[in-house]
Amino acid sequence: MRAVDLRSDTTTLPTDEMRQAIAGAELGDDVFQGDPTVNRLQDLAAQRMGKEAALLVPSGTMANLASILTHCGRGAEVILGNRAHTYKYEKGGISAYGGIHSTQILNQDDGTMRLEDIKAAIRGKDDHFPVTSLICLENTHNVCGGAPLSVAYTKEVANLARAHNIKLHIDGARIFNAAVAQGVEVQELVEDADSVSFCMSKGLGAPVGSVICGSKDFIDQARGIRKGLGGGMRQAGIIAAAGIVALETMVDRLQEDHTNAQLLAEGIADLPDIILDPKSIKTNIIYFDLDNSAMESADFLTVLAAKGIQFFDTGPRRFRMVTHNDISAEDVLYTIESFKSTLTTDSAP
Repeated sequence: MRAVDLRSDTTTLPTDEMRQAIAGAELGDDVFQGDPTVNRLQDLAAQRMGKEAALLVPSGTMANLASILTHCGRGAEVILGNRAHTYKYEKGGISAYGGIHSTQILNQDDGTMRLEDIKAAIRGKDDHFPVTSLICLENTHNVCGGAPLSVAYTKEVANLARAHNIKLHIDGARIFNAAVAQGVEVQELVEDADSVSFCMSKGLGAPVGSVICGSKDFIDQARGIRKGLGGGMRQAGIIAAAGIVALETMVDRLQEDHTNAQLLAEGIADLPDIILDPKSIKTNIIYFDLDNSAMESADFLTVLAAKGIQFFDTGPRRFRMVTHNDISAEDVLYTIESFKSTLTTDSAP
């Protein structure tokens, strides 16, 4: 039976070139900044992002946490979206471990926050208020359908932040997807940000790791916070080696994932009980709803899983699927046919 894992682009397996690079990586102690492969990855990442320096961390969650802790002292405030990954899916770490207050602004369906809403949320100087220290954007925006934020919008937010002496961090877990989808260089999307993080183990296909990029002073501070969070690693070149291959070979091919996501969305959008606008698909993430009172979400997932297709629900009768390097056009066509057979009267449980 064919296996089609659409749960996330985190399920990608490393390529053969990555495995070879891992096996042959030159190693040292990264806590002492002595792993040459890590140093090479960090230099490459900083160059790609147009920043002075970079820092390898174990995960995207730690990347965001370390970045926000570096920008904000205890009792400070960060402005972010009410559907932001940092707010919804990172265990409340900025509050639990950093004592940082957050204000959540309504995310629009395209992943943005309205500039007037951001401006209204910025605190004036008052002994009663926390100090607004940071604005966070997410690009692409996961919960908002993988929507890519534009260069122009990011620049507008950055200008607003600078006008109020506030820093800007970009959760760029899928920032390369955003760049490819819009036909721009990734540097253009982050040039006005004080820091940016990106994930190597999603669309780029490496097995583990994220990278934070920013000024040299920022990265020096973030390195100490990484250590305090338990993220200091020793011979981390075995991680960095795959990341180097990812940056050098996997960015341009992200368009294949976007094309496959569009093909999948168009293939299931007109099926009975599927609520989905294919025009909303901009990158590699698909959200859709099931309007079928005769089939519960769990039953729907079970039937498709029996056909080798894995994905999950994010709410009552709402589902997410993500294309990636291990999903081919043939896998997409198989998934479409499986949806068709499942959503007929005879096949419904």
